[in-house]
Amino acid sequence: MDNDLLKDVEKAAEIIAAGGVVAFPTETYYGLAVDPFNETALAKLCRLKKRQQSKPILTLIADQHDLQLLVAHVPDTLRPFMALWPAPLTLVFPGHHTLPLQLTGGSATIGVRISSHPVAMALIRACGFPVTATSANISGATPCRTAALVKEQFGDALDFILDGGATPGGSASTVIGLRGDKPFIIREGAVPPDVLQDLL
Repeated sequence: MDNDLLKDVEKAAEIIAAGGVVAFPTETYYGLAVDPFNETALAKLCRLKKRQQSKPILTLIADQHDLQLLVAHVPDTLRPFMALWPAPLTLVFPGHHTLPLQLTGGSATIGVRISSHPVAMALIRACGFPVTATSANISGATPCRTAALVKEQFGDALDFILDGGATPGGSASTVIGLRGDKPFIIREGAVPPDVLQDLL
């Protein structure tokens, strides 16, 4: 990663820590990062996306140690899926009781993944805490693969766009949740179902 991009990562982290909204690249599309513990930032994120606050917002973590900041406990049946991280695989855990309602959408659960994109990982590490990663698009619009497309959709409404080049696009992250204690696919996505079949 070159020095200019590293400086932009640091700038983005400072903006997020101050309550701002930053677009950044992930292993699927560009996402929107805010501090997931900042209710004002979460409300701003929902306004910008024109997103219902009843919809939960997924998060990215730097490593599995960070789960303790977000989840009430890690069910044993989700642990085999965690071995696939980093990957475009979001796992839905019981949420910590202190999480903002805007983050969980009132569901008492939290979607988490570890990204395989180097810029996304650098950003989370620079922040020193998890960040949100809902797709960088107006709700219902096409997800954005480039910084230019993010700018086209949001204009100057975002606090910063971290340009890490084009993202792969394709399917969004696969989402796995629990029904009782049994894992199931909530949303098919970038991880092929046959990769998950033995774990379900």
